[in-house]
Amino acid sequence: MKFAGIITEYDPFHNGHAAQLAAARRAGAACIAVCMSSGAVQRGGVPILPDAVRARAALEAGADLVVALPAPYACATAEQFAAAGVSLLAALGCDTLVFGAETPDAALLRQAAALLQREELQPLLRQKLSAGMTYAAARAEAAEALVPGMGALLRTPNNILGIEYCKAILNQKAALQPMPLPRWGAAHGGAAGEHNGTPMASASYLRQHTLEEWAPFVPQTAMELYRKAAAEGQLLDAQKFETAVLALLRAAPPERFARARGVSEGLENRLAAAVREADSLEELYTRLKTKRYPHARLRRLVLDAALEFPAELPEPPYLLVLGARKAVLPRLKQAWLPAGTSLADLMRTGEEARKIGELHSRAVDFSSLCRCKIRPMGLAFTAKPVIL
Repeated sequence: MKFAGIITEYDPFHNGHAAQLAAARRAGAACIAVCMSSGAVQRGGVPILPDAVRARAALEAGADLVVALPAPYACATAEQFAAAGVSLLAALGCDTLVFGAETPDAALLRQAAALLQREELQPLLRQKLSAGMTYAAARAEAAEALVPGMGALLRTPNNILGIEYCKAILNQKAALQPMPLPRWGAAHGGAAGEHNGTPMASASYLRQHTLEEWAPFVPQTAMELYRKAAAEGQLLDAQKFETAVLALLRAAPPERFARARGVSEGLENRLAAAVREADSLEELYTRLKTKRYPHARLRRLVLDAALEFPAELPEPPYLLVLGARKAVLPRLKQAWLPAGTSLADLMRTGEEARKIGELHSRAVDFSSLCRCKIRPMGLAFTAKPVIL
């Protein structure tokens, strides 16, 4: 391994992330590139912390390069999220993909990924779905029926994402070797723990607590960045986010919902009816909820509908640099995709780049509206990259 890649959100960057970077370096990585969600996040929201804060935290903890996972891909299913991240890191020239997993066994995760490609899985999957199961549960049971033991791998969040990474590598024939690492000290969303005497907590756990309660679980340099961001009003204001989403949905003609990504089986009608009545996002999600659709999918659907993210997206058409060490910038010349620090320049490289850039900048503008102190429009074009 010489050039490692990591697909992540860093919302917030914490001690577990720092340990992962250190582990990649110990394993031989001379350079570490991070593909980081920008403008939106996979849970169906916007980042608590702006891009520049998260990128700087990663660079100060040992990353060498941070590129954007543009918002339309960042707020997507695990399959789409993973495929876009793999595509961008492969285009950079990374040779290894580092990620956390509950079962850090690369061969086993690759086996599960190959299983998901088998044709005989599909009739079993359809059978489980017809019984009203969620897609994730149906897929896990179908996999278990074909290969006993595989179902358990597909029931934990980081394994699921790791398997999607492996599947994307197979589909794209990407020159990336998966390198799963254990989750240290704390499970996804679980209570805090420790690893080698260092306090550990997942990002989802931290998001449920106040900023000052993060202090033991994040690097000191990162905590200083977070406090500065808070003092400047850059943190997410959940109430503004809720009002902004509801306002966009109420202003939209109901027929537009049918074009939103993730809509199927009349879900657009449920969404239109729910938008008319809901007085909060939680009520909106509750009105949409059925046995078939998990909460995470509904959150993504709602944000997709609000931001008008389409059902079909091309492969990521450019590499937008959010931060880097100066010594690493020459590597961009070897990338397979247009790469640089200017979104405007990258959007001029082709029609697909223009479309994705417009969708991404829309999400960044929306995110800027949801800060404690509302920020101006156009930050996707005017924000300076973090250069160390």
